[in-house]
Amino acid sequence: MDVNEVLLPGVGLRYEFTTRAGDRIGVVARRTGEFEVVGYGGDDPDEGRPLFRLNEDEAEALAQIFGAPRIAERFADLTRELPGLSSAPVRVTPASPYAGGPLGHTRVRTRTGASIVAIVRGPDVIASPGPGEVLQAADVLIVVGTPEGIDGAKRIIRG
Repeated sequence: MDVNEVLLPGVGLRYEFTTRAGDRIGVVARRTGEFEVVGYGGDDPDEGRPLFRLNEDEAEALAQIFGAPRIAERFADLTRELPGLSSAPVRVTPASPYAGGPLGHTRVRTRTGASIVAIVRGPDVIASPGPGEVLQAADVLIVVGTPEGIDGAKRIIRG
C-alpha cells in the first residue's frame, strides 16, 4: 500500500492512502499533537470531510490497538519540519551498561542535549519515559536532537 505524505506548513503532516475497497483516507498529524482522520469523496479529490479527532493519548491508544507502533517513523516525519532536528532509534543491547538500570542514570539529555522521547518495548510504547523507567535489553529508545546529540546518545547507550 502506498502512503502519500504531504507537508502542511504551520499545521503538521497529512498522510493519505486508498484502501483495498477504494476509499481514500487521510490522517492529519498536527504539530499540537492532535490527529484528525478525514475521508475523501465527491467531485473534489482534495476536499476531505472530518471523520473524527484524537488527542495524543487517544491516538496512541488506537495505534496500540492496531499493533506495530510506528512512533519512530512519526517522530522522523515530524522532525523533517524543523531544520537541524532529527530522530533515531537506539537499541539497548544486553552488553549496554544501562540494561537493567534506570533511564535517568544515562544522563543522555544532560550530556548530549538529545532527549529520549519514547521507549519501544516489544509491541508496547512508553511515551515520555521518566528517569525511573528501567531499561531492558532489546528496548528501542527513540532519541530526538541534533545529529551530534543523537550520535552521543548512541555512544552512551552502547557503552
